[in-house]
Amino acid sequence: MIQLLVMDVDGTLTDGAIYIGDTGELMKAFHVKDGYAIAQILPEHSIIPAIITGRESAIVERRAEELHIAELHQGVGNKLKKLKEIADKHQVHAENIAYIGDDLNDLECIQYSGISGCPADAVEKVKNNVDYVCKMCGGQGAVREFISWLICHQNIKNK
Repeated sequence: MIQLLVMDVDGTLTDGAIYIGDTGELMKAFHVKDGYAIAQILPEHSIIPAIITGRESAIVERRAEELHIAELHQGVGNKLKKLKEIADKHQVHAENIAYIGDDLNDLECIQYSGISGCPADAVEKVKNNVDYVCKMCGGQGAVREFISWLICHQNIKNK
């Protein structure tokens, strides 16, 4: 049973585009369907949402607050180490962790987690190492799709 869903940001929750102006980062686009699934569907299934990202962004912090994601970790160099810390904090075993990411810096977490997924536009090496490749691209509802698949997969498995 999945208890923790860990998500990457750039290329997963967003399309990977980073808009930078003279004063720094200006905007990122998030899909409303991803947000609904994180804020509404995950709690219904007692799944804790978490974000681990290598970049730091006030925009991501604000989005995490909107979605009530308490486990927000930005500027992380070693994602697997942080994932294990979060899992220990919540007493969740690896087989009860789902992870979705799109690039090579997500691979260790993908391989560690019990179930993994990636957006349709993830790099090939990631696609070849996940349980589910979404039809949607990053920032276009891939996280919602993965959550829906995850819930359905769990329900089938538990019958």
